[in-house]
Amino acid sequence: MDTLSFKTISANKATVQKEWVVVDATDLILGRMGSKVAKILRGKYKPSFTPHVDCGDNVIIINAEKVKLTGNKWSDRIYFRHTGFPGGQRETTPERLLKNSPEKLVKKVVKGMLPKNKLGAQLLDNLYVFSGAEHTMAAQKPKTIDLNALK
Repeated sequence: MDTLSFKTISANKATVQKEWVVVDATDLILGRMGSKVAKILRGKYKPSFTPHVDCGDNVIIINAEKVKLTGNKWSDRIYFRHTGFPGGQRETTPERLLKNSPEKLVKKVVKGMLPKNKLGAQLLDNLYVFSGAEHTMAAQKPKTIDLNALK
């Protein structure tokens, strides 16, 4: 048996094929949508997935203000942040975040599901979130995908 024919092929920056996809967030559960979007951003649905390379697609999320949360999570879940000054811990709920800027809520959820390193920060730049049904990325000719069809 010829073992030279079984080479593991790793993708690199030059060989990666990136696409643009649109996800409609209407009536999707926030966490489930976030985990699938994070997988698309990383490229885990592609056969050429390489863990240390940005081989995922660029994702556009529209209708971010129409996401759902189950149970009492709108008011009971608390997100913390710190200003950097003594006594500067601030807290907010998903309900307040959705009211002020739905884009920040969705981006915060997806960011938590990406790796906590330089690659994760780079992958988050491939995510574009819009609160309405229109987006400004029409020139890229994105294709619409259904997240419910993905595993």
